[in-house]
Amino acid sequence: MLDSIYGAIELGLMYALMALGVYITFRILDFPDLTVDGSFATGAAIAAVMITHGYHPLIATLAAFGGGLLAGVCTGLLHTKGKINGLLSGILMMIALYSINLRITGKPNTSLIGESTIFSSVASTTWLYIVVLLAVAVAFMLLLNAFLHTDLGLALRATGDNDRMIRSFGANTDRTKIIGIALSNGLVALSGAMIAQDGGYANNSMGIGMIVIGLASVIIGEAIFGAKNVVRATLAALLGSIVYRIVIALALRADWLHLNASDLKLITAIIVIIALVIPTARRALKQRSLARKRSVELAAEVMGRRGGQVDA
Repeated sequence: MLDSIYGAIELGLMYALMALGVYITFRILDFPDLTVDGSFATGAAIAAVMITHGYHPLIATLAAFGGGLLAGVCTGLLHTKGKINGLLSGILMMIALYSINLRITGKPNTSLIGESTIFSSVASTTWLYIVVLLAVAVAFMLLLNAFLHTDLGLALRATGDNDRMIRSFGANTDRTKIIGIALSNGLVALSGAMIAQDGGYANNSMGIGMIVIGLASVIIGEAIFGAKNVVRATLAALLGSIVYRIVIALALRADWLHLNASDLKLITAIIVIIALVIPTARRALKQRSLARKRSVELAAEVMGRRGGQVDA
C-alpha cells in the first residue's frame, strides 16, 4: 500500500505540470483546448526519439517543451487568425498531432529501456526521487505565478476575464491568447516528456484522455484547497494532481470495488463528475438556507408589525 502511495505522489508531481498547463487555458483563458491530448504525446515522442539518438536527456526534455509551445502556437493561430471556433481549433490540432507524432517516432511505440534519462541518477532512491520531482513542480509553479503577475501575465488574465474590455485599452488579445495556449501546451508536453522517461517508453496513444485528467486535477484542487487568487489556484492545481493520483491508486487497490487498470478512464470520469457536482450542490444548499433564513426573518418582521398594530 505504501509503495502505491509513493508511486501515486511521483506520478502526481509529474502530471502537475500538465495540470498547470490546463489551468492556464481552462481557468485563465476560458479556452476549451483539446490540443492537450496531442501535445502530451508530442512531448513524449520528441524526448524519446532524441534520447535514443544520443542527445542529452535535459536537451531532449527542453526540446519537448519547445514542441509543445509550437503546437500551442498553431492552435492559437487557427483560433485567432483563422477565426476557427476554439473547441474546433483544438480538435483539429489534436488530430494533426496524431500523424505528426507518428512521423516523429516512425513507429507506434519507442522504448527507453536501458537509456539514460533525467531521472537515472535519482530513480533508485524513492524519497530523493520525490524531492526532485517536488522541486521541479514547485519551481514551475513559482515561475508561472511570477509570469502571471507581469504586465503580459495580467493582460493574459484580463483577456480571459473580458477580452473586449482589455482590447479597448489597446492590448493585443490575439497575441495574449496565442502566448497563453502555447505556454499551456508547452507545460503539457514537458509533462509528457517526464512521464515517458519515467515509464521507459513513448506511445502515440498515451495522450488520449489527458485533458480529462488535467481538468480533474484542477477541479479537485480547487474544490479542496480553494482558488481565491492566482497563487492559491496554481498551488491547488499542483496539489489536486497529487490527490487525484492517490485517489486513483486507492480505488484500484480496493478489492471490494473489483476494479482494474482498464477502468482508469471510468474512475477519472466519476471523480470529475463528483468534483463538479459537489460544489454546485453546496451552493444550492447555501442559497436555500439563505432563502429560508430570509423568509423566517420576513415572517417575524410581519408578525412584529401586526402585533404593534394590535397593541395600538
